Amino acid sequence: MRKFLYIIITAVAVLGCRTTDLQAQMPKQTGIVAHRGFWNCEEAGYAKNSIAALRCAQEAGFWGSEFDVNMTSDGVLIVYHDSDVDGKRIENHPYSEFKDIRIANGEVIPTIDMFLEQGKKYPETMLVYELKPHSCAEVEDRFVELAIENLKRHGLYEPERVMFISFSMHICEKIAMEHPQFTVQFLGSSKSPAELCKHGINGIDYNHMILTIHKKWHKLARRNNMSINTWTVNEEPAMRRMLMLGVDQLTTDNPIEARELMKTMKVSEL
Repeated sequence: MRKFLYIIITAVAVLGCRTTDLQAQMPKQTGIVAHRGFWNCEEAGYAKNSIAALRCAQEAGFWGSEFDVNMTSDGVLIVYHDSDVDGKRIENHPYSEFKDIRIANGEVIPTIDMFLEQGKKYPETMLVYELKPHSCAEVEDRFVELAIENLKRHGLYEPERVMFISFSMHICEKIAMEHPQFTVQFLGSSKSPAELCKHGINGIDYNHMILTIHKKWHKLARRNNMSINTWTVNEEPAMRRMLMLGVDQLTTDNPIEARELMKTMKVSEL
């Protein structure tokens, strides 16, 4: 009987230690990132990657606002998700061919200069800057250089104001090597956190299903002191799973719903 009780007490103690360890690994707060801005509202005109969507995310007080950037053939950076506009590949055509095109709310496609002018008005809103993959390393090198130059010109070359995400490993590696003070999160699922660390990349931003499938990757990221973001988490069950997992940031098209769920779950909003 004593032996049996000893086994139970030991098991409870071990479980308690594991629970404590898990709680210690989990962040105290989670930041909501409005995916392509808080576009999903009347005030933004339902226009993704618009200046209005950025402003709405800022005014709503979300932790961050994500946006996508491509580079034209003449080196102008524009805030646009796809690599093509009306059948024209952005990196193969000059800005003059895109400057008059309107998006859903009537705005022109914003240049990065237009976008950053709005971005710097709210210092508390993190600008989650996605650099889209381009055709080759040489073009991506130029793309990163221009992105950094633009941030410096607008007084936004600050890790507290901007973080970087990309599906391009080359872009992530270049920023991590040349600007190590910034958070850089890899968006793809082809590399584990341990592999990314070897390349100096200090964050992950996986699709939420990847963190569900690869259950150890969250712990691996925590062990390597990596920031953990996840996309694009739009449905309540997925939001709940990611919040219970303890991600640092949750990227969603439905930030108001995420905020309400976090209140219900008693998860503090960063």
